[in-house]
Amino acid sequence: MLRAINVRWLSVLGLFLAAAPAFAHHSFIAEFDGDKCVDMTGTFTKFEWDNPHGYFYLDVKDDKSAVVSWTFETVSLAWLKRSGTTRQDFEDAVGKVVTVRACLAKNGSPRAAAETLKMPDGRVLRVGTDYEQKPSN
Repeated sequence: MLRAINVRWLSVLGLFLAAAPAFAHHSFIAEFDGDKCVDMTGTFTKFEWDNPHGYFYLDVKDDKSAVVSWTFETVSLAWLKRSGTTRQDFEDAVGKVVTVRACLAKNGSPRAAAETLKMPDGRVLRVGTDYEQKPSN
């Protein structure tokens, strides 16, 4: 009887440990501020097309004309693909000026959660969730 109880507890413990990586994934609200969303224009310097999120980088001039390198997080690659955004879109943007709508990091670092990305040809790609939750008219 005691052995059966120990096996059950070990099984339950094993399930929790197997699920631990799922708890490591961050939520938007833990890192970013939905009340501090801005448009930024800069030069698209590079990108990372890796799961679980895509990342892209812009060099943006601040109000003192100093260049600041910003990191933008996208939704999952599967979501990007479903919305019609491709790796080629990001490749084509490297070295070009783009505008991103994004919500800033709570810790003040040059990081943000991207919502939309306006490409050099004028297309606007949905690369994140509508974090601002703007009411529709």
